[in-house]
Amino acid sequence: MRIIGIDPGLRTLGWGVIESRGNRLGHVANGQLKPIGADLAARLLSLHVQLCEIVARHAPDCAAIEQTFVNKDGAGTLKLGQARGVALLALAQAGLPVGEYAPNKVKKTVVGVGHADKVQVQHMVRLQLPGCEPAGADAADALAIAICHAYYGGGRQRLREVGT
Repeated sequence: MRIIGIDPGLRTLGWGVIESRGNRLGHVANGQLKPIGADLAARLLSLHVQLCEIVARHAPDCAAIEQTFVNKDGAGTLKLGQARGVALLALAQAGLPVGEYAPNKVKKTVVGVGHADKVQVQHMVRLQLPGCEPAGADAADALAIAICHAYYGGGRQRLREVGT
């Protein structure tokens, strides 16, 4: 099963594609999308077009995305939600089933600690996907989201007895 993980963001949207075969995971590709445009509408359209190209190129079977968390900055949370909405639209247009995971669940699954920092997530992603070099912190987070889906998602999933 090929899984695309998405770490939504309006400045940088991280994405990562992995293969899950039984209890084995493999890295396919990853990257970070930077929106182009001065106004919000143009930036959202840019993210949509770029993400649609990634989905078409890598042909995932399913997708996983990080759930929005509400922080102190209401305007920032709203903008993040808009970027997340654009990502969900692109995934739905491709006909992909989408799993949604809280940031703490992703970190607990990949690192073993729900409040792990970005460096710990990057390190564990590299360990679980040998030969993988994430394009940045957002790409590593997206790969971690895909790994979480491999573990918890439906269908042919990573076997839970591997101990993550």
